[in-house]
Amino acid sequence: MNVAIIGSGYVGLVTGICLAEIGHTVICVDSDREKIQNLKKLKVPIYEPGLEALLKANVRRKRLSFTTSVTEAAKKSSIIFIAVGTPSRKNGEADLSYVEGAACDIAKGMDSYKLIVEKSTVPAQTGQRIERAVRLTLEQNHKGPKAKRIEFDVASNPEFLREGSAVQDFMNPDRIVIGVQTKRAENLLRELYQPLKARLIVTDMNSAELIKHASNSFLATKISFINAIAQVCDCVGADVLKVAEGMGYDRRIGKDFLCAGIGFGGSCFPKDVDAFIHLSEKNGYDFALLKEVRNINEAQKKAFVKTIENVLWVFKGKTIGVWGLSFKPNTDDMRNAPSLDIIRDLQKEGAKIKAFDPQAMSKAKDMLAGVKFCKDPYEVAKGADCLLLLTEWEEFRQLDFSKIRRLMHHALIFDGRNFFSKAHMEKHGFEYIGIGTRKNKT
Repeated sequence: MNVAIIGSGYVGLVTGICLAEIGHTVICVDSDREKIQNLKKLKVPIYEPGLEALLKANVRRKRLSFTTSVTEAAKKSSIIFIAVGTPSRKNGEADLSYVEGAACDIAKGMDSYKLIVEKSTVPAQTGQRIERAVRLTLEQNHKGPKAKRIEFDVASNPEFLREGSAVQDFMNPDRIVIGVQTKRAENLLRELYQPLKARLIVTDMNSAELIKHASNSFLATKISFINAIAQVCDCVGADVLKVAEGMGYDRRIGKDFLCAGIGFGGSCFPKDVDAFIHLSEKNGYDFALLKEVRNINEAQKKAFVKTIENVLWVFKGKTIGVWGLSFKPNTDDMRNAPSLDIIRDLQKEGAKIKAFDPQAMSKAKDMLAGVKFCKDPYEVAKGADCLLLLTEWEEFRQLDFSKIRRLMHHALIFDGRNFFSKAHMEKHGFEYIGIGTRKNKT
């Protein structure tokens, strides 16, 4: 099938490349000319395991191409995905201006039936607004009866891709959700995804849009819940790792997302929780539960800094090493990364920061001032009064901790992800402090 992807960010690029991989002919569109030029040169603008190899293979097979022209892509394609950004406004509402702009640009290039699919995360009722924007643009560009003769459908197809495993998630989905208004749209999307042989959930557009926000908000709730439990564990002398293990074996609960830490970040959970709160308020419901999920997430970063302060006592003049900057491992994404707030709070109190991340260094340099970015974890440790583990990159587990202990001024590690074994760290002579694992408060 001939497919266009409007927006070549994290979601759009992975979707486009993977659709090409399962046999479709795909045009990826973006308004960023430099990005498109780099993609034509086979340079991937994001770090995502396996993505670069798939891009090169499908360009070679002539299934994948890139352009800055929405009109060109729309004319050549029967299915057109909108995968543009939906950033948060100050009040938490999703900014849908890019979605509206994409819908209007698609309409300008339409001269025959098209299926327009919203892939961006959008609030419920956005599909109807896209439909209206397309219809109005068609009427403006094609005066008279011709506008009414150009048929189109709008559908919703939310994404459930996790950064760091997005290719794997696309190729092996738990489910594919499509919200449609016509059988024609449903049949086209069934054909599109048929090679994946996945479970297909067919519903109306409003329900499909809500499934995305509800899913992400529920996962964010699980994270904030276990982080609140971690605070209680520190208060009463319990171990959150054992509490989470005991909860996780209950099939009704499950162990996923019951990992206490410094809170969630990234482009999805914070934005989607805010958008869901705003959507609910706009329609007359006060989603107080999600407001508290957000509050707990913010408080977790402050609590981590307070824990460090309780041990170091004074930050001024102290050198603090940071391992991991991206909001999660296997990505270079720094959007809403907890490391940003934690490092800035430490700097405000006079701490000197040294940091290393396997993939996110170049992006972090544009977002953090006054940080010494190091070539490897060992340089971070040299002369440090303590180390903070903020992103659980697997390579940190393989380090020579005897060497690290010799390099440090004080052998002290604060593990913001409960990534390391306390027994292993103490065996190497470290004072180790995790999240919700201090049986006696320091």
